[in-house]
Amino acid sequence: MANIKSQIKRNRQNERRRLRNKAVRSEIKTRIKGAVRAAEDGTDASVEALQAAVKRIDKAAAKGVIHKNQAANRKSRLMRRVAALTAESSGASES
Repeated sequence: MANIKSQIKRNRQNERRRLRNKAVRSEIKTRIKGAVRAAEDGTDASVEALQAAVKRIDKAAAKGVIHKNQAANRKSRLMRRVAALTAESSGASES
């Protein structure tokens, strides 16, 4: 355990930030799952779910919770996944 006053404060700050970052990362994962699930179901809310997920990813990158390149990679993967699911579901309905 730290004896230095500034290090004790730094440890408290780091713990608060860790918990805040954990909550943000968890919400990103939840929003991504929601967007993918909505795309699988082919509901009208899939566009809103996708926008919400992208918004949360961008916010996390702006706050420094995740790196901007990580945010770009996550958005790219999400978009490809949703596009594939929507193409798959629209193709199945045409047959």
